Amino acid sequence: MERTPTGTPVGVDDPYDHAGRCDHLTSDGHCRLAREYADRDPAFARERAREDYDCVAAADGCAFRDCPHYAATTSGRECTRCGLEEVRMAHDSTARPLLEEHHLSYGTRDGTDPSHEITVALCRWCHTKVHKSFARIDDDAAPDPEAIAAREGRRTKEQAELGFRSARDRVDDT
Repeated sequence: MERTPTGTPVGVDDPYDHAGRCDHLTSDGHCRLAREYADRDPAFARERAREDYDCVAAADGCAFRDCPHYAATTSGRECTRCGLEEVRMAHDSTARPLLEEHHLSYGTRDGTDPSHEITVALCRWCHTKVHKSFARIDDDAAPDPEAIAAREGRRTKEQAELGFRSARDRVDDT
């Protein structure tokens, strides 16, 4: 199983099995990194410019892992493992998110190998289980009862906020 730089498990054998579309891929199949951030890797940007900025993985027989700048970070709204949905509290900046970003691959930063960052969304309960080797990302799991209680507590607060009545409405009732 893959491990983090500090040695804790990430919950998968091959991060690419869970990797999604590259964050740099535009809707027209071009590489945003090469086009807009050429200063990060000028040689890569020049090579992509010669290919009309086409994504490396768009070529026949290539995959995202073939690109030196591949990154797939999550914008997930539910836990990859148990399916718990995020409910954010708009008026409570101190509320801890239900979902956290979990790194499947940090990549290397020394330049010898591509530095592919691959993340998925995990609820904080599954995140803890994965790092403590109690679970894997691809386990068939239901949300933890404590997680469901936290989510429903947020939904209750959200519904209470929707029930707000203005002072004018309250005066009309009397």
